[in-house]
Amino acid sequence: MGVSRNKMIRPHKPTREELLAAAGKTVPDVIAPGLRVLFCGINPGLYTAAVGRHFARPGNRFWPALCGAGFTGRVLSPFEERELLKDGYGITNLVARATASAGELSDGEYVEGRRRLEAKVRRYRPGCLAVLGLGAYRTGFGRADAAVGRQAERIGETLIWVLPNPSGLNANYQMADFVRLFQKLREAVHGSA
Repeated sequence: MGVSRNKMIRPHKPTREELLAAAGKTVPDVIAPGLRVLFCGINPGLYTAAVGRHFARPGNRFWPALCGAGFTGRVLSPFEERELLKDGYGITNLVARATASAGELSDGEYVEGRRRLEAKVRRYRPGCLAVLGLGAYRTGFGRADAAVGRQAERIGETLIWVLPNPSGLNANYQMADFVRLFQKLREAVHGSA
């Protein structure tokens, strides 16, 4: 008997060799014109780059926080990331190249990433850019005193909002904190309904 063409392919856990080979790779944006929110990660981790999907590493709190805050009706898998477009959400990164940790990025890469990000935002015109990483925002945008939440500046008409990095390695925030902070963004974008 043959294998059904409709059988869903299960993603596999990348091997050590696949993770090492992912260094420097990029992950395609999930983007379209006129999104409600364009979520912007710092840069892809090796796991994410190896599987080619955003926020894919187990333990990353992005997908559960989106659901908990009401952006999605259920916790999506990173392999369902394009489903976000249907509701007006997308994903990009400040720095495109994958690294084992964001600590490998230079300040210059953050600044250059901001320039590319600003051009992307001007092209696609999302209602809000949500940068997921306070330190990355401070460095890339030259705002040393920035705090989590709505920022005073805009890119064109696009509101800028900063959220904490949802990596499982970010011990400064617990899941309840992420849900609460993502909820504030959702209320600002959609109203409190």
